[in-house]
Amino acid sequence: MAAAGPSVFLLMVNGQVESAQVSGRGPRGAAPVPPGPSLAGGSQRFPEYDDLYCKYCFVYGQDWAPTAGLEEGISQITSKSQDARRALVWNFPIDVTFKSTNPYGWPQIVLSVYGPDMFGNDVVRGYGAVHVPFSPGRHKKTIPMFVPESVSKLQKFTSWFMGRRPEYTDPKVVAQGEGREVTRVRSQGFVTLLFNVVTKDMRKLGYDTGPPDTQGVSGPSTPQGLSR
Repeated sequence: MAAAGPSVFLLMVNGQVESAQVSGRGPRGAAPVPPGPSLAGGSQRFPEYDDLYCKYCFVYGQDWAPTAGLEEGISQITSKSQDARRALVWNFPIDVTFKSTNPYGWPQIVLSVYGPDMFGNDVVRGYGAVHVPFSPGRHKKTIPMFVPESVSKLQKFTSWFMGRRPEYTDPKVVAQGEGREVTRVRSQGFVTLLFNVVTKDMRKLGYDTGPPDTQGVSGPSTPQGLSR
């Protein structure tokens, strides 16, 4: 009797939250924050900020479930490097494995960067999100970050004086579309992530994720049946 085929596939992700830049223009090839009525201000790169730390978490669909590793984490506090880059380097590891029956709801990683204000209060310095790369291999992603903005100058001054800047109650909202059109935000900074992606049994379930060699460097491609 023939052996039964797999009923789920595995997505194994490791890598690291590498760094954030603090001066100069955005990295070459960095995706800009999509323009829209809720976007205010220009793109900066954490210009006057130091002693920042980063939190990450994963957002995924109902058919997905973690089987190993950590779904969320918080990094150490880092200061600007002393070289010309003036980079904030975390090199904070990511390691998680998911299983699923279909690619709908492909996992996204959500980043939240925090640091002290002039009064010593921890305030949000940036939110960002990106899908885990669809194809196996080694991938480097640069995520544009943004922060919510107060609607009026009075609210902005009050939040600055009280040390309570606008922020999301649940950072996972960054990976969702509901209600985002009514949020006023300002683009601020870029964070670089490194992913090493391995998939198992996707081809056996009819999904083409690119070349079978999982050791090479490959660009992202969308599995059949998964819309961007």
